[in-house]
Amino acid sequence: MPSWGAVVWGIVASAVLAVVLVRFALRERGPSVLVAAATAALVAPLLWDLILRHTGGDFFVDAPGLVFPVSFEDTGSGVFATALGSLLLGFGPIRGDSGRRVALTALMCGVAALLVDIYLY
Repeated sequence: MPSWGAVVWGIVASAVLAVVLVRFALRERGPSVLVAAATAALVAPLLWDLILRHTGGDFFVDAPGLVFPVSFEDTGSGVFATALGSLLLGFGPIRGDSGRRVALTALMCGVAALLVDIYLY
């Protein structure tokens, strides 16, 4: 099970990567959108980690492979971040935008959380 220091480092890294992806991959400059994306990528993996700790989830059970060693725990972080990003962005700063825009922006939150979980802790 990761230490609390590793968890804090991981969720902060997820938030930073989400901001970078939304800013540069989607060319979004709105501060409220960047803050919402960072919040989703920070809070959702923390909530998922708390659920796993409470239920006794097995950590570090990765799929075989060197290139993409994903685990159920990693996937959960990405799914939670995408879901929370959809809610925060869709009911928040980009509620007037197309569903495609909301989905792509939320997906960047999930991708950030997934990649950090797989490769950085």
